[in-house]
Amino acid sequence: MRTSSLTARRRASIPPYRVLRLTGLALFSVVFSSGAQAWNALGHRLVAAIAWEEMRADTRAATTRLLREHPDYPRWLKRAGEGTTAQDNERRIFIESSTWPDEIRQDARFYSVGKGEPTTTLEGFPDMERRAGWHTVGIPLEGFDATPISGQLDRRLPELIGALGRPGSGDVSANPLERVYALPWVIHLAGDSHQPLHTSARLRADGQWDKQGQGLDIRNPFNRRKPTSTLHVFWDDLPGTSRLRGDKFDAAAHALATAHASVNRSTDTRRWIKESWQLARNQAYPALTPETTEPVEIDAAFYEASREIADRRIAQAGFRLAAVLDAAFSASVRPPENHRNQR
Repeated sequence: MRTSSLTARRRASIPPYRVLRLTGLALFSVVFSSGAQAWNALGHRLVAAIAWEEMRADTRAATTRLLREHPDYPRWLKRAGEGTTAQDNERRIFIESSTWPDEIRQDARFYSVGKGEPTTTLEGFPDMERRAGWHTVGIPLEGFDATPISGQLDRRLPELIGALGRPGSGDVSANPLERVYALPWVIHLAGDSHQPLHTSARLRADGQWDKQGQGLDIRNPFNRRKPTSTLHVFWDDLPGTSRLRGDKFDAAAHALATAHASVNRSTDTRRWIKESWQLARNQAYPALTPETTEPVEIDAAFYEASREIADRRIAQAGFRLAAVLDAAFSASVRPPENHRNQR
């Protein structure tokens, strides 16, 4: 994993696996209280941080150029704070952009289809729709090839990756506005697609769909701040507290990447979603029977297994995001004019 001298110095004094344990247990807290948000803000930042260290230098430069053109770049810059080097500033912006698709859900500049009138389209945006359906795909647990009952994640993620550049074509497949808009979505949805409960739909005993675990109330004795929630929120918050920043954040990202360096790094987004769906079917729900009453008590074994799955999927999303962006930007950069005719 490539590391800058700054982040290497930050990490040197903190044992990686100790930080991993602290991140998963002692720093656990709740950020989102409702809705299908996927990983909380820390989860998405960890995915982006791992991807940044894995990407080629030219991919980092290309993503930096695009993010600077985004209308909300000044907001990310203000929130990221000033780094000690230009490279550190670029890294901070890349990481901050990862949470943007969730943040616009509460942004008055944007609107939700069917829940209000369209807002004025601001310069630099194709429109101001929040696109909540892009974050999930509700595939029934009865079979992966079943027709999804909701969501567009399975379709939108490959489309957005395609907007950055068609791998192998040597051509730019979208206009600059589309590419600028697509990049933070790709960074974000890479994380969403690796959250097990963002790809599933369970049919409850009462005949209603439990969309992404939002219809199952649980009791979690391992979280004193919020001992009850939905199963979806439980999974969202497994990465830890979104207040984690600075040296501790860098160490947590490094710990995850180190612990899971051998994971499969496929760039096939259908595979990403199928893996998450399989985890939802086989491991993401506590034991349930028709007689189960709610809230369902989370035991230590389920909690620990879920935390390990979350750690692995976040790291895997980071590695895979790096591979996708390396491929997309390698394909989308045209060779300089004076090199095209050289023999």
